[in-house]
Amino acid sequence: MRVSELMSRELVTVPVGATMKGAAGQMLHNDVGSVIVLNNDTPAGIITEMDALRVGYATNQPFENVPVRKVMSRPVKTIEPNKTIRTAIGRMRHEGVKKLPVVSGFDLVGMITMSDIIFNHGELLNEARKLEAGHGTRDPDEWRGG
Repeated sequence: MRVSELMSRELVTVPVGATMKGAAGQMLHNDVGSVIVLNNDTPAGIITEMDALRVGYATNQPFENVPVRKVMSRPVKTIEPNKTIRTAIGRMRHEGVKKLPVVSGFDLVGMITMSDIIFNHGELLNEARKLEAGHGTRDPDEWRGG
């Protein structure tokens, strides 16, 4: 199964000049756990719920006084839509992240999260069983390790 099959295409973003109040507001309004920070339509970083909790705990500043560029994780860890879910899981484990923006060339096209993968666990198990039984082909990404 490919990243493109599970990724969300509805992206929540904020500009690099935004504040944490704007980022937190976007997460709450859109019921998501992260926002991608854009600089001229290019992903410059990502802010997660954990980032918001950390900055809220560590500073005595109101969120409207904290710029996202001071909080965002960067560089952004990404994945391509044609990569396998197995490769995405490996990248998440290796990078210690639960969310990967999906890019095609220079274009931001989606987001894949560990939740997306977990919610589709049954379908992924069925696909793995078919591969084990010899009813599918092995992905070249798996031969190379991603």
